[in-house]
Amino acid sequence: MKAVTCEQYGPPEVLKITTALKPVPKAHEVLIKIKASTANAADCNVRGLTYVPPGLGWLARVMLGFSKPKINIPGSVLAGEVEAVGEAVNTFKPGDQVFWIGPEMGAYAAYACRPEKGALTLKPDNTTFEEAAAVPYGALTALYFLREKAAIQSGQKVLIHGASGGVGVYAVQLAKYFGAEVTGVCSTANVEFVQSLGADRVIDYTKEDFTRRNEKGDIIMDIVVGKTSFTRCKHALTPKGYYLAVAGGLKDMLQMIRTSMGSGKKVVFGGGSESEKKEYLDFLRTLIEAEKLKPIVDKSFPLENIVEAHRYVESGQKRGNITISIGHP
Repeated sequence: MKAVTCEQYGPPEVLKITTALKPVPKAHEVLIKIKASTANAADCNVRGLTYVPPGLGWLARVMLGFSKPKINIPGSVLAGEVEAVGEAVNTFKPGDQVFWIGPEMGAYAAYACRPEKGALTLKPDNTTFEEAAAVPYGALTALYFLREKAAIQSGQKVLIHGASGGVGVYAVQLAKYFGAEVTGVCSTANVEFVQSLGADRVIDYTKEDFTRRNEKGDIIMDIVVGKTSFTRCKHALTPKGYYLAVAGGLKDMLQMIRTSMGSGKKVVFGGGSESEKKEYLDFLRTLIEAEKLKPIVDKSFPLENIVEAHRYVESGQKRGNITISIGHP
């Protein structure tokens, strides 16, 4: 089968189109004919450690490989059609259209096997495969931090730093769905775009430093690596406000431990596999089918142009997510 391999850390050019053996599902697995994947921050880290937060480079190499990637075929998200199921599978059947995210990689390929009990569910009826693939990475992260960690409530004031990116576009929409008053922070070029997502107010960071504003917020969601900190933002939080360090590093991890011991402002750090649950994905599917959440696809690239796709992700110009179309003969 057609696949993309990554044998060394480096720029997008280390990704190579090759062939690999078509996998066979084990008893509790389903074989998926992949129609679409994404190029996101997790995939760029697997390839080049591009978005590893400050102070966590050592941990990234423990997880991903010290001298070269442990994972031969990247790709952390997929959408496709079930082709076959293992003998013990009873949730899915051949022909089901599904989408998935999880710690296993391998979505930059024509086929992949995935565990039935993982974050795998039917894709929304009203989306294409590319649109479905654009949802899990960003939207699950946004949902996890806003609902599960900050317990977002209607009427709260929420500021989202990085509102036009892969996580931010869903954070804006979900915060509005939960009834919050939303302020998005982005560049000049993306102001109207973030407004179109439903933000009540948009701050152009090239013209205004949001950390210096006098208004207090209940939640500040920081999705941009290394640009600000809890120290700079805490005066802009209410007495029991949350600083969600989505792109946080070692310092944020330590601050989370320290602030957890008191009753005041809190730092939240984490995410990753904690957010990748089937029930969360089912919730997002319900919102999408009810047209309460819109998948955001900036560009779609064929698998053969995977180098160009990764290059575009790292350009800092993307709005929402980049999808990869997996062609089949």
